[in-house]
Amino acid sequence: MFQITIPFLYLFAGAGFALGRLPQHESRSGALTAAAFALCAVSVALHVYLLTMVLMPGGVGITLATAVSLIGLQLGVIAFLSALNENLRGVSAGMLLLAAVTSMATGTGDVTGDAAPMTWQIRTHVLTSMFAYGLLTVGAIVAIYALIQDRRLRAGRLTAANYLFAPLDTTEKLLFALTAAGFTVLAFSIVSGITFVEDLFAQHLVHKTALSLVAVLLFGILLAGRQFAGWRGRQAIYLYLAAFTALGLSYFGSRFILEEVLGRSWG
Repeated sequence: MFQITIPFLYLFAGAGFALGRLPQHESRSGALTAAAFALCAVSVALHVYLLTMVLMPGGVGITLATAVSLIGLQLGVIAFLSALNENLRGVSAGMLLLAAVTSMATGTGDVTGDAAPMTWQIRTHVLTSMFAYGLLTVGAIVAIYALIQDRRLRAGRLTAANYLFAPLDTTEKLLFALTAAGFTVLAFSIVSGITFVEDLFAQHLVHKTALSLVAVLLFGILLAGRQFAGWRGRQAIYLYLAAFTALGLSYFGSRFILEEVLGRSWG
């Protein structure tokens, strides 16, 4: 039941945040926003409960579907916190839309029969990786918002929809803050993974590790360019999205091929 309820709650919460930002709903903005916060809080709580059941001993465990759902939960939490800033409620609506989609994956995967039990070190590494992916997924949403906003401003398209966007400078600052946080956690995750994993080849982790290193390198270049050369605008956004694509392929692409195509697992 919760698998059906949670996505709808996320969607209604996102709609409330978005409608509350539009001028035609200004008289009902307070009520819409309050309802959105309440729905978002309930959906996050239910999502936590459902994932706890899945991750407990005897549950589904950390499969591709569970990983997607974990990122959805993080999107829901960050959307709730971001919405505390009135200017970011339009961005929060976008996060909640994606949270609704990803939450539907909860509990839908099966643990492959030949998967070895995870040690606490490996489980910690996997969960840390999920945290990094979640942060950088939020950054990807913010990057896409910034790109759309930049194109609308260049085209002179000033409509009511602009109220869904934060000022471009604010959006870029948020993007680089998320990049810095995600880069730090991702680098730690890679180091811990290399430390804890016994055999990259036997555990089918070579491609994942290589693509993760490419991603962390690109994120590092982006942060260095911002710090020392003042990078911003579309070029910075495109570099971020390229790094995020490499990161997505490193985990989801590799795992999809292993689990769904080859019938194997990591570990």
